[in-house]
Amino acid sequence: MQRKIVGYAQDTSAWYALLECGHRQPARQSTPLIEHAWLASAEERAGHLGQALECTSCERFEWQENFIAYKRTPEFTTTIPAGLLKDHSTKAGVWARIVILAGRLRYRVEAFDASFELTPEQPGVVVPEVLHFIAPLGEVRFFVEFYRQSDATNA
Repeated sequence: MQRKIVGYAQDTSAWYALLECGHRQPARQSTPLIEHAWLASAEERAGHLGQALECTSCERFEWQENFIAYKRTPEFTTTIPAGLLKDHSTKAGVWARIVILAGRLRYRVEAFDASFELTPEQPGVVVPEVLHFIAPLGEVRFFVEFYRQSDATNA
């Protein structure tokens, strides 16, 4: 899945591209097949902001520990909003967790050819801007909690 570069970070051994989804992508100055000389200069790095890189972490539904919760839906039981039962997505930079309190839900993400049975032991991870839908598997009680990247991470 393509994600835009929104910043950079460096540790002792490598540069990382900070992606709009909140993941970090290693960006080496040179690898056996690719040379990224632009990483050496702040001006050239700035020129690559907005460029898209492949984020396989999104495709693996990888949760970042630096996400902070900022909103939560009420609990849903027998009356589930129709919008959740058909394809919908979150906005750019908005992650979510589907938290099951009782029962089971089917969570489908066709873009990644993925389908999960969510239970109280197995919440669902919602990736920003990726269409998905849910379907109850019998009686269920759940809520959705929304997350964004910590402002401290973007500094």
